[in-house]
Amino acid sequence: MKIAVAQLNYTIGDFEGNSLKIIDSIARAKSQKADLVVFAQGAISGTPAYDLVRKYTYLEHCEESLVEIASHCDDISVLVGLPIQGGNGTLSAVAHIHNRHIERFFSKKHISSREEKPYFVSGGGVKYVRIAGEKVAVVIGEDVSLETEFSPNTDIIVGISAHPYSRGIIEKRYDFYGRLARSAGRPVVFVNQVGGQTDVLFDGSSAVFNSKGEATCLLAGFEEDLQVVDTAPTTPAVAVPSQNRTANIFRAMKMGLADYFRKNGFSKACLGMSGGIDSAVVAAMACEALGPENVRLLMMPSQFSTEHSVEDAVEMAGRLGAEYDVVPITEAYKAITETMMPVVGGTRFDITEENIQSRIRAVMLMALSNKFGYIVLNCSNKSESAVGYGTLYGDSIGAISIAGDLYKSEVYDLARHINKVSGGVIPENILSKEPSAELSPGQLDSDRLPSYETLDAILYRMIEKGQHREEIINAGFDAATVLRVHSMLLRNEYKRRQGCPVLRLSTAPLGKEYVLPLTNKYGGYGL
Repeated sequence: MKIAVAQLNYTIGDFEGNSLKIIDSIARAKSQKADLVVFAQGAISGTPAYDLVRKYTYLEHCEESLVEIASHCDDISVLVGLPIQGGNGTLSAVAHIHNRHIERFFSKKHISSREEKPYFVSGGGVKYVRIAGEKVAVVIGEDVSLETEFSPNTDIIVGISAHPYSRGIIEKRYDFYGRLARSAGRPVVFVNQVGGQTDVLFDGSSAVFNSKGEATCLLAGFEEDLQVVDTAPTTPAVAVPSQNRTANIFRAMKMGLADYFRKNGFSKACLGMSGGIDSAVVAAMACEALGPENVRLLMMPSQFSTEHSVEDAVEMAGRLGAEYDVVPITEAYKAITETMMPVVGGTRFDITEENIQSRIRAVMLMALSNKFGYIVLNCSNKSESAVGYGTLYGDSIGAISIAGDLYKSEVYDLARHINKVSGGVIPENILSKEPSAELSPGQLDSDRLPSYETLDAILYRMIEKGQHREEIINAGFDAATVLRVHSMLLRNEYKRRQGCPVLRLSTAPLGKEYVLPLTNKYGGYGL
């Protein structure tokens, strides 16, 4: 059988746009004599649509779009995902269309992700349909990994999915589907969505494997693609390339940022550039995704900023070709502290004065945003967000965070990759200097935090691995440091709850897949 795998970038609720993409792909598949064309889970509606899938009118639009798509399906079979109304609620379904007729629906059985649990009900699971004389098992989402038995006379397994990207997931998926094809002794087709939906990223990376578990077709990662593959045993295998995780993070961030702007009708971004590594990476990624002509950089030094930080930021702006302004905040800081003198006069300089500087910068960025329509980009990273090392309503501002799911050490890895592919837009001094918020004289991050190498290793074990404090200490980490990091992680949930959306690049993004109770006393109970 000749199967067209259509890997497309959909927009939630854009029924006309999504349908046109689907119809165009059907025409391309027919021109290449495909018997079947398969589309991803939630293709017609886009996903995740959250509470929209509970709205009758939303589901009605899905049905109307399906009817329109079916009218273009003469002489071909189509499997396309959409939400439909079931007896007890909304089902995540796949429609089978053949020769202009909507033949039947298949629905997902296992609803396990946090994106789907509140909105979908369980359906019928794996079902079978005959297409071009062959028996096809149609499996939706994670049903493919939870349904271990397939009918013995199945000819082909088709997995219809909308599986988000996370660090290392592509190679894991290839391995899973290869093993499934080998164990079932049947070809397996996997189709996935691609594109960014605010914080949720889909990498695509759809694939076809033969009955030996060998790949016969690999679609592109992080971009739209359509490939027609023959599932006959004579189709030659292709090599599965190794995955560079930092390169994939770069591509995921670029795609996610570009789609966030395009799908929301935004065009221009601004950010505060300090001369530090985080803002350098965000600025580079913004210019890469949006074009330097659409990025505005604001340098806002205080009396505590070092001269080389401003110089580094200006040098990088020049390398990027982005517009920038240097606007010192010394006078604004002086005005606020003097105005507050009757209230706080006589107290020593502390975090209060530090945070005033950060919040002044936030006010200035928002002024730029309001006046000229720039969307403010947040520059926080996961290490700082985890332990609360950032000013609420200061560092935390922004419409979206593109690096907030990267640990500090990963930010440095990404910076080196950016320099590799860009020819060196990030000055070496930014890469080599010791991290500092520069909010007080001679301040360094290491004054208040463990080294990022240690901090990131502990946080990774706590967050991604779910390890207990005692496990981490037994792995060789200093007990006092582990307990301190754990305490900071718990008590700063209130800051994270007020943060902007963060592009999801890991299996445990803070506030989404790793959520702590805002009010708790757990941190005080020993190990």
